[in-house]
Amino acid sequence: MNCHNKLIAIPLFAYLLAACLPAQDAAPAPTPVANPTNDTARLLAGMAPSADPAMVALTKEGAWQQHAKFFDAAWARLEKNQISKVRSWAETNIPDAFAAKGTAFYMFSGPDFLYADTFFPQASTYVLCGMEPTGAIPDVAKLTPKVLGSELHALQESLNSVMNYSFFITKQMKDDFQNHSLSGTLPVLYIFLARSGLTLTDVSYVSLDEAGTPQVEATRSTKSSAPGVCIHFLADGSSTPRTLYYFSTNISDDGLRKSGFLKFCKSLAPGNSCVKSASYLMHESNFSTIRGFLLENTGTLVQDDSGIPVSYFKADDWQMRYFGAYPGPIALFKNCQQPKLAEAYRTTHPVPLEFGIGYRHRAGESTLMVATRKPQGATPRPPVEKPAKEAPPRAAIVPKAE
Repeated sequence: MNCHNKLIAIPLFAYLLAACLPAQDAAPAPTPVANPTNDTARLLAGMAPSADPAMVALTKEGAWQQHAKFFDAAWARLEKNQISKVRSWAETNIPDAFAAKGTAFYMFSGPDFLYADTFFPQASTYVLCGMEPTGAIPDVAKLTPKVLGSELHALQESLNSVMNYSFFITKQMKDDFQNHSLSGTLPVLYIFLARSGLTLTDVSYVSLDEAGTPQVEATRSTKSSAPGVCIHFLADGSSTPRTLYYFSTNISDDGLRKSGFLKFCKSLAPGNSCVKSASYLMHESNFSTIRGFLLENTGTLVQDDSGIPVSYFKADDWQMRYFGAYPGPIALFKNCQQPKLAEAYRTTHPVPLEFGIGYRHRAGESTLMVATRKPQGATPRPPVEKPAKEAPPRAAIVPKAE
């Protein structure tokens, strides 16, 4: 055999030897990392969970499959007709706040994380609050196939108003959750987080001490005047943890005196804020403290006319921009007219909105304004002037959809 043949023979021999050896098994696929919190959120949102066998088994049930179809269709419709338009508006008209990575405050929000995320999608910390209770941390292990359908249907009903009108109807939401295992704001927050493409990493009950420091609790607090939840989550492709707080608390002047909620908010200030469908409560004298907090600690405030009356924004401190139209409040709040706001809309020729928002949820009727703090007003101070006429204190009214 010449040298040329030897060079050929060696690799040929190796090939034949390898062919005679037993085949090696392919490397096993990595086992999905268990994340029960996120899998629960995905299951409630009509999205397939990744790992938990018990949850995967529930997705074989007809009730869950109908739920998934409902949410797939409803969310696609909501994204196309509403959220994509709000997101595009925010990116264009409040670019600094849209990209800000600090705190986002959303007072009187209930569990409406959806719009907080749409206005301020990069915020590191969200603070939401309302009178609605948190409910128990969802445990789908208790959802037997027999009760699965009724529980998921209650979730669909509770989200119907915000997906169609852009705001929650508190009384209706309470009725939807009566006598259900999935109750309160937590299931709704789970759904919004999951459907927004975010991954929940953990959730815990919290309460605030007198100094406003959140204390982790093993169970829901029955003594705190500001019980809440803390949810940590990640954006897709990011390892940077972000936080959502929701507190069930009264933020009237009297309520804030009894809790550490205001001190907690101040520890996270300054930030950007949004307010909508807020029952015009900050038009009243007994909500002056939370109104003052927002005026002192907000860089950009996005609100409809149910938020802070325009009379409180000093021209030296704020740049005001108006969008949409101002037909005035709906009949339920007819005593909350703002002549100064009507004049601003008459004289500034605001850019129309492509979407509806707030109680005037029909496109072409919605009011939206942006208050941006001017650089020379960087040292916050509360305004001392009051509107010409302030509505007398009244109990919070739960609005009905038109």
